[in-house]
Amino acid sequence: MLRFGLLGAGRIGYTHGLAIQNLSEACIDAVFDPVDEAAGRIVKLSGARQAGVEEIIADPSIDAVIIATPTNLHAGQIEMAARAGKAIFCEKPIDLDIDRVRACLEVVAETNAKLMVGFNRRFDPNFVEVRKQIDGGAIGEVEMVQITSRDPSPPPVSYIGVSGGLFRDMMIHDFDMARFLLGEEIVEVTATGSVLVDAAIGEAGDIDSAVATLKTASGKIAIISNSRRATYGYDQRVEVHGSNGLVSAENMRATTVTVANGQGYQTEPLLDFFMERYAVAYQAELAHFVKSVIDDGVVRPNGEDGLKALELADAALQSMRGGTMVRLG
Repeated sequence: MLRFGLLGAGRIGYTHGLAIQNLSEACIDAVFDPVDEAAGRIVKLSGARQAGVEEIIADPSIDAVIIATPTNLHAGQIEMAARAGKAIFCEKPIDLDIDRVRACLEVVAETNAKLMVGFNRRFDPNFVEVRKQIDGGAIGEVEMVQITSRDPSPPPVSYIGVSGGLFRDMMIHDFDMARFLLGEEIVEVTATGSVLVDAAIGEAGDIDSAVATLKTASGKIAIISNSRRATYGYDQRVEVHGSNGLVSAENMRATTVTVANGQGYQTEPLLDFFMERYAVAYQAELAHFVKSVIDDGVVRPNGEDGLKALELADAALQSMRGGTMVRLG
């Protein structure tokens, strides 16, 4: 039985808590959250005890930690856990500062710690199948990837100021997905962005609408489209075009029922937000982490994947501000 300490019991922490409850090989032994009500939900869910971060990390009976605290705490808690010999699952990003991420990963390497970064979309059954079709040669050589990611509505402006901005907070998932689908490292980034949804987001120093174009050394291209507003629901699509064809994953709905009548064709609305859309992916990523720790296998996405996604986010921000293409590597 893999015993977890859960650091952070907010919305995403609770989601991970639910996932652990569905795994027979793991349990939550202790939980930390500065808000007693949030920690109490995990206690009620799992029977875990409340404890401080230092207490959880120092406890030799705890094998692994899930880090779901605010971003500015991630790197320090990863380092503490690595030095204590824990396996680590951390929500993205490791930090908003690229040099801080590199320093953290040096500690991970020195301690030989297992670190997995929470890019849950790699575990979505639809996107997994897209990658499987690519690997099986169904579309030949990948040439172009298109990723669409649009939220139903923008987050509170109070969140914008601590989020790191759209590229580091929202599009970072799509940068990782682009690497996952292209199968090659990206060497060029061109990005542009605007404030089209909420003027307050611009006043907070961010954008709410953006497009990024990525290119690999061999010439493969990925185009990412992001918006903080989609009036029709949570818009999540990918399309991969290859030398012999195309594979795509469309949006998900509560049911596949279509009603046709004199008014036209009517379908269910899209799923409302990421908690519903990626519920299966959250479960699958923690199942992968638990199995990898128990079997002493390789975990992916790892710290290096987290670093590369943040490098792409930083390059996109630099490109937008400078109005030019940014070359990596």
